[in-house]
Amino acid sequence: MNADPIVYRSDRKLSVEEFADVLCRTSLGVRRPIDDPRKLQLMLDHGNVLITAWHEDRLVGVSRALTDFSFCCYLSDLAVDESYQRQGIGKHLIAETHRVAGTDTTLILLAAPAAREYYPRIGMERFSDCFRIARKSS
Repeated sequence: MNADPIVYRSDRKLSVEEFADVLCRTSLGVRRPIDDPRKLQLMLDHGNVLITAWHEDRLVGVSRALTDFSFCCYLSDLAVDESYQRQGIGKHLIAETHRVAGTDTTLILLAAPAAREYYPRIGMERFSDCFRIARKSS
């Protein structure tokens, strides 16, 4: 556990470089277009909830979501630096994302394979009726 507290912010925009860097320090990095700055910029530009977690001046976690602030919130990216995991940062990022989106929204996400068992442990309900159309390009 780090002695200095983790600071959570919903008012700080990230650069593509900051976003890519934190993704690379997580298991999510292999599932995101970290070598495509244009796509990362679009991801940052069009998500409407961005929560960041900071330890001093180091970005250690990020939650990026899309919501209508009324009915649903899709948490697209939840990433916590592997050296900062198991400190409650992910759980706090989810709670803060839900608070900003509105607690009357239903928060949904698709778990990365490495995180499938994490979400039920923090109180999220597993839901099996999810469907998708895969993206045409990587």
